[in-house]
Amino acid sequence: MTDKKNLRKQIQYNLSSISKPSYEHMSYIIAQKLFQNPSWIKATTIAVTLSNPPEVDTFQIIRKAWEEGKKVVVPKCLPKTREMDFRILTKFSQLESVYSGLLEPIESETELIAKKDIQLVIVPGLGFSRKGFRLGFGGGYYDRFLIEYEGDTLSLAFEQQILESVPVEEHDIPVKQIISNEEIIVIHD
Repeated sequence: MTDKKNLRKQIQYNLSSISKPSYEHMSYIIAQKLFQNPSWIKATTIAVTLSNPPEVDTFQIIRKAWEEGKKVVVPKCLPKTREMDFRILTKFSQLESVYSGLLEPIESETELIAKKDIQLVIVPGLGFSRKGFRLGFGGGYYDRFLIEYEGDTLSLAFEQQILESVPVEEHDIPVKQIISNEEIIVIHD
């Protein structure tokens, strides 16, 4: 576990050196690649987290999805069970700040959606291997959610987040694609 902890610290340090203009520009490039991606184009319901820098900016992605008439669903963590579900977001005012300053949907203002009704999950992470495995933030929420999920998965990453390898555990589920500011990595089963 200390390997993961140290690796997380190293990646966060590397990301902290990205200037605000570079962060904005690289996030924009990644978003433009995403909007051309077949998984995005065919999906009518997209699951995405609400980014916190230094993660790739997802607010512009959510706005674009709304413009295109797509349904946007965002995660609500359930700490007691360490699971999460997704709720439909139609405006940013349906969000509230929870632990660690993370934004989550307000349950009374949003509707729950079934896992089977989501065509694309944009999976967050701190670091990614070229085989689609990711180093998450340590909660394991996405690993639990992706069990039995049959739709498309992809991750968005700055080039600084692409690593030769990340520690992999038995329960880890790789994403099918990684879109970075430099390349698109398609993982073959």
